[in-house]
Amino acid sequence: MTDSLILVENPAPGVGLVRFNRPQALNALNAELLRQAFEALEAFDAGDAIGCLVLTGSDKAFAAGADIAQMAGQNAVEMLNDDFTDWSRLSRLQKPVIAAVSGWALGGGCELAMMCDLIVASETAKFGQPEIGIGIMPGAGGTQRLTRAVGKALAMEVMLADRKLTAAEAAQFGLVNRVYPLDSYLAEAVALAARIAGQPRISARLTKDAINKAEELALSEGLAYEKRSFYLTFATEDKAEGMAAFLEKRPPLWKGR
Repeated sequence: MTDSLILVENPAPGVGLVRFNRPQALNALNAELLRQAFEALEAFDAGDAIGCLVLTGSDKAFAAGADIAQMAGQNAVEMLNDDFTDWSRLSRLQKPVIAAVSGWALGGGCELAMMCDLIVASETAKFGQPEIGIGIMPGAGGTQRLTRAVGKALAMEVMLADRKLTAAEAAQFGLVNRVYPLDSYLAEAVALAARIAGQPRISARLTKDAINKAEELALSEGLAYEKRSFYLTFATEDKAEGMAAFLEKRPPLWKGR
């Protein structure tokens, strides 16, 4: 529909792509845009045909932050009762999600990208958390996820001194997976998504879950969690097919079961 704040595509077999479509506002994140994006991602996540998701914006801006006009008039109680920066729906997606980032990824845009499982960036991408400049602070995971990704010292500089990280710096410090030229970053993100989508679905789901747990659990607890998930893969048809294909020296035919 013409009023949609997102565009939805199937750019490759097994890949579902959701694109922010608010170019006049550099894809600033408001409640309606996020509602539409999360619903589209959840629909892909629930479908058997899709194995990996891609979230992207425009070449000029992945998302230049949260929509300040929506937050400017709110007080603390209103934010508590109706906080559109609660983006836990993205964290609950079971299939891997790749953020394809070009141009500005600031504030909420940076936080949303960091909530994804992988980040593929164009050479023009710039990441930052400039909230302090409008009298607030990151509120959708910036202080936690950026610190885990790049370390305390650099996170302090980004958030207290409004330092912007270039794509090359973001790759150097471990924030993004890969950096490509502007004319190919999205195609490369889709190609990576297609590769992931071609893996056995249950194993991919359990692997994503265990990796995310590594940031939350002590090592002994994480190892136990991993072991239980490992055992679960032995109940799948894909485990039987994968091992048979290996022994028979042929490509596996995954069933997603």
